[in-house]
Amino acid sequence: MEKIIDENIQGQTLSLDNKEGNTRKLFIESYGCQMNFSDSEIVASILAKEGFNTTQNLEDADLVLVNTCSIREKAELTVRKRLEKYNAVKRINPGMKVGVLGCMAERLKSKFLEEEKIVDLVVGPDAYKDLPNLIEEVDAGRNAVNVVLSKEETYGDISPVRLQSNGVSAFVSITRGCDNMCTFCVVPFTRGRERSRDPQSIIKEIDDLVTNNFKEITLLGQNVDSYLWYGGGLKKDFDKASDLQKATATDFAKLLDLVADKYPKLRIRFSTSNPQDMTLDVIEVMARHKNICKHIHLPIQSGSDRILKEMNRLHTRQEYIELVNNIKRIIPDCSITQDMIIGFPTETEEDHQDTLSLLEHIKYEHGYMYAYSERPGTLAERKLEDDVPEEVKKRRLSEVIALQRIHCAYRHESYIGQTFEVLIEKESKKSDQHWSGRTTKNIVAIFPKGNYKIGDFIMVRIDECTSATLLGEAVGYSDNN
Repeated sequence: MEKIIDENIQGQTLSLDNKEGNTRKLFIESYGCQMNFSDSEIVASILAKEGFNTTQNLEDADLVLVNTCSIREKAELTVRKRLEKYNAVKRINPGMKVGVLGCMAERLKSKFLEEEKIVDLVVGPDAYKDLPNLIEEVDAGRNAVNVVLSKEETYGDISPVRLQSNGVSAFVSITRGCDNMCTFCVVPFTRGRERSRDPQSIIKEIDDLVTNNFKEITLLGQNVDSYLWYGGGLKKDFDKASDLQKATATDFAKLLDLVADKYPKLRIRFSTSNPQDMTLDVIEVMARHKNICKHIHLPIQSGSDRILKEMNRLHTRQEYIELVNNIKRIIPDCSITQDMIIGFPTETEEDHQDTLSLLEHIKYEHGYMYAYSERPGTLAERKLEDDVPEEVKKRRLSEVIALQRIHCAYRHESYIGQTFEVLIEKESKKSDQHWSGRTTKNIVAIFPKGNYKIGDFIMVRIDECTSATLLGEAVGYSDNN
């Protein structure tokens, strides 16, 4: 499961600078994971060439698109409420067209188009290049749909439009799809088989970002550790590759090393990792390069071996702990964050206690924790009864969240008195006199503005903390500017 951007699955309205000559207006929102936000940038780029400028005013739009998430029921409910809003506006502006993109589009295509008749356009994650044709269909008064999954599409030839960008950090997609078939997850069914992007197209995209003074990138995929480029093709077919292809293949460790070497002043993050696929050579590359952030998002989902097996996670609790131990041995100051699913089918109180004990053992820097919600089409939905009562899920979830908060505070308190490099990203939400940025450990730090500006790398001494944020004073520029 890829990391969700916001615990509440908040939508984000996206905008870009208008292009001269474009006469139609696009309103686009994204929900869910980082990959959806990255995909919206690809969609905006494709539609900019088709005469669309974006608008932040829904009522002005000729075309409204919502990029959707199916990872949990709450995400789908949020999108449905937005579709109700769109259609209320559409009654006032009947020329407006409404479309659904992404994972919900693939899963609920017939329901949206034929049964409920609430959208004009349905486009799956691998079909965005077909948008010009689909919009022609819609303009002619016909509904349009393309949710065909691809074994080749990576959008490596599309230069994304950076939407509502802070001009500092950007996502760079390196893989699409997933082969892992975790029983709780819809991604293999909505995004298809795993394939990797040509490293040269990745480098070209990063070149463009560096030229435009971006200071940080996140290499992005459902499972970045599975990145494998051997000239094209699915990862599962690598065993059929020629000897030359195998000898010259680029895996994630090599890609990470290549990017870090080529751009020594660029901060590099990556997300998301899968414990069963992360190798020690990736960790060793991280340790060698100062510009690779010392943070790994490493979803565990459960601390119980029995539940991990039910989830089809191909690692045990002990193997996960050994991986964490190796990370800490090679990079002692590396922060580790987690995903947890609470109340998975058949979870007992003993399984829950195993999860709490794992949390206590590792003391994660931060976590994304959710009660299990059954997703139609997944292996768990087909084979397992959702048998943990809601009140039990809620109680267990509250216990996990409470313990994680204690550990966040414990970790952050240990940083008081230390000085960290912080990349200034934006103004603090709570004070226009303070900057907000992140440390290499991916912790938000807040400090007085002084004479610094967005995009500066600043050394910040930590004086106070909350369970979510570090508070301090700037003591000067870092040597990375």
